[in-house]
Amino acid sequence: MIKRTLSATSRFAPLLRAGLIAGVVVAAVAYPLVAVGGLGAKKGADAFNNMPSQLNVKPPAQTSYVYAADGKTLLTMFYEEHRKYVPISDMSPYIQQAIVASEDQRFYEHNGVDPKGIARAFVANHQSDGVQQGASTLTMQYVRMAQRDGATTPLEVQAATEQTSARKLREMRLALAVEKQYSKQEILERYLNSAYFGHRAYGIYAASEVFFSKSPKDLSLVEAATLAGLVKAPTEYDPATQDKLAATARRNYVLDNMQKMGYLSPQDNAATKQLPIQLHLSSPANDCISVPKNLNSWGFFCDYLKAWWVEQTAFGDNASMREDNLRRGGYKIVTSLDPNIQNIAETNVMAKEKSTSKFAHGLVVVQPGTGLVKAMAVNRVYSLDQSKNGTHSDPQKASKIKGNYPNTVVPLLGGGDMPGYQAGSTFKMFTMLAALDAGMPLSTAYNSPMKLVSQYPGEGPASCGGRWCPSNASGAMTGKHAMWSGFGKSVNTYFVQLEQAVGADKAVRMAERLGLTWRTDVDQMMAKPPRSKTWGAFTLGVSDVTPLEMAGAYATVAADGVYCEPLPVTSIQSPDGKQVTWKNPHGDVVDVAKPRCRQEVTQDVARAAADAARCPTGGKAQTGSCQEWSTAPSVTPTVGRPVGGKTGTTDSTRSAWFVGFTRELAAASFIADPDNPFNAVGDAQSQKPIDSAAQTLRDALKGQPIQNFPAPSPAIVK
Repeated sequence: MIKRTLSATSRFAPLLRAGLIAGVVVAAVAYPLVAVGGLGAKKGADAFNNMPSQLNVKPPAQTSYVYAADGKTLLTMFYEEHRKYVPISDMSPYIQQAIVASEDQRFYEHNGVDPKGIARAFVANHQSDGVQQGASTLTMQYVRMAQRDGATTPLEVQAATEQTSARKLREMRLALAVEKQYSKQEILERYLNSAYFGHRAYGIYAASEVFFSKSPKDLSLVEAATLAGLVKAPTEYDPATQDKLAATARRNYVLDNMQKMGYLSPQDNAATKQLPIQLHLSSPANDCISVPKNLNSWGFFCDYLKAWWVEQTAFGDNASMREDNLRRGGYKIVTSLDPNIQNIAETNVMAKEKSTSKFAHGLVVVQPGTGLVKAMAVNRVYSLDQSKNGTHSDPQKASKIKGNYPNTVVPLLGGGDMPGYQAGSTFKMFTMLAALDAGMPLSTAYNSPMKLVSQYPGEGPASCGGRWCPSNASGAMTGKHAMWSGFGKSVNTYFVQLEQAVGADKAVRMAERLGLTWRTDVDQMMAKPPRSKTWGAFTLGVSDVTPLEMAGAYATVAADGVYCEPLPVTSIQSPDGKQVTWKNPHGDVVDVAKPRCRQEVTQDVARAAADAARCPTGGKAQTGSCQEWSTAPSVTPTVGRPVGGKTGTTDSTRSAWFVGFTRELAAASFIADPDNPFNAVGDAQSQKPIDSAAQTLRDALKGQPIQNFPAPSPAIVK
């Protein structure tokens, strides 16, 4: 057997010396196939030379990082393969030396394919009548990983990883080309950023983080040798899940090779072998469910970010592609979430309603003029575990499923396809804006009885001979009102008359212009012409809406009529550090994180509405009379600066709202039972949204200069 081995090796000695490796490649790797098929080395070499020699390298999947508005506080990460590309200059010299010693000691001597390794592989394969050794160089391994990472179909993945001679030959052909295209250091950098180390850690950055909670540049000798030893068999040598004896033996093998290559002295090698493998494991966050426990409430904002992301054409042609891009694109995403305002909002919300309550109490804060979402707080724990949740409040479901409290991942504040909640009289803002937009002045006055026979069709208890007959919440509202007092006291019969004058369809269109969408079948049906002309109850807030939408709509008034789509990001950078762009509806290429704003109503209309909106908050309008009382008189004293807003309650107080705004911030707060909308929160709960919103505006703006609302022109006041 020894004689045969020497003969087989010596047969290729002239070729090895001459550097003519194609025939050797075929013979060494595919010897059994050649022998069985009767192929000669000549034909094999021809086939080898005709193989593709251009490696199609696609950027490997990388982890996307999501930060708060400060650009430092990490919310979470998104990935399929946890990887972050780092230049070799940011890697410890130890890991560079260790991976070469472990995987390819002749890396700096060969041109991508190692003739001596091939000869050894030939001997082993010839003796076993099979492919036992493949002589894979580090460059060939990189080629295999690049082909795997660039695969777009299961068949391509299979072709890139299958254990066949044909695959090995392709790798060799491509490795030769790669060595001509890249320097050794470039190949090593690409290899270390592609290799799998176990624990879903792809690349040296993730491996350093997962096993040692540090950066690659900070790896010690013993840590580098441990990681280098994992590449050959990540599961078998895993020191975190297996007996450390195997990992230690493999590490010591790497250290011995480093000594052989001159990277280590015998003394350093011996000393390092005495050190135990000391892990500092970390589990990198992935997706919204992994938001740190101390920032748990941020999970709901994260969920909104995901919902926004999959709607953006900048990230793909459909929702699936966009989510895949989020998990593979390696983005640095700086969100709009302000940690200070978020903490303030959460503190105020939780002080009013604990997470164990079946009633959801939440708050959204938006910046006028940009649409940036500064906070999203709700009295819930962001968690998938509902095993200890309370009883479902819908009697028909109580025996079958748990309620969504305290734990839930339901998007209660906006984003996604959540149905929302009826927002009551907060919708009167849309009627008032429509009227002002149509040229009706703030002084438009109507005698407002306790009950009104409207021009709209109606049925049921609120019907009077086939007409809808709305009534006021209190007899104290009866009398003559203009927009100031009608809005301040929330006089239903005033606003129905105002709606009749301008047209219910105009109020519906105004709501759409300010960002509202229709989620339920009934709302969608009623919002379409010609039914929208007869939707009299619209002004009383019978449509479902989210706090996010309402904060964005009222922010338009604070921003002098400029509506900005709610936006959860301030910056999105691709791995090359460039801002991600998209083509907007006007055909302009702009940053995807740039605020998307448009002038929806004139400056004067917005200022007139803001002036009337001072009345519900206990403030004073600059141009008219709020009369003697209002629905939320505590707001202005609490906020301590000019503030507008509107309360809203639904039939039987099934939900209660307050939407308020200053020049700097807009906040929408609500309380309702999302599991059972018919479960009334009760009148006693209606103050909670008022207080939460007012206190959040106060605390968030503490220390900032006071800004006054500009007065509207005399022409719109009259």
